[in-house]
Amino acid sequence: MAEKKIRVLVAKPGLDGHDRGAKVVARALRDAGMEVIYTGLRQTPEMIAEAALQEDVDVVGLSVLSGAHMALAPRIMELLHANGQTHVKVFIGGIIPDEDLIRLKEMGVTGVYGPGASTDDIIRDIQETVTG
Repeated sequence: MAEKKIRVLVAKPGLDGHDRGAKVVARALRDAGMEVIYTGLRQTPEMIAEAALQEDVDVVGLSVLSGAHMALAPRIMELLHANGQTHVKVFIGGIIPDEDLIRLKEMGVTGVYGPGASTDDIIRDIQETVTG
């Protein structure tokens, strides 16, 4: 029986219109054998949580360059939990100040990556987190 592929939803929440990094990560994850769903730009937390539910994902990857991560991430986490998706791991990439790292981890974000993060590290972290 074939091993189940890790399913990842890559999302761009908020009004940020820069998606190059999200697309680079999405492609790297796909090339590593994961199933990747990219939601596109300007998604609301509600749209992201609904897509995660409909696509039955293991991971939600958020790309936030607008500085709104402390407003968007808690709402997305809240909606995922309300949908019964407590098993879904959330990773965030983008411009994240050091002082927000601990707060994001405390709210349940699994991994946080800044500019220049290695896609190999992201892939490894997702694989280790999902497969245990």
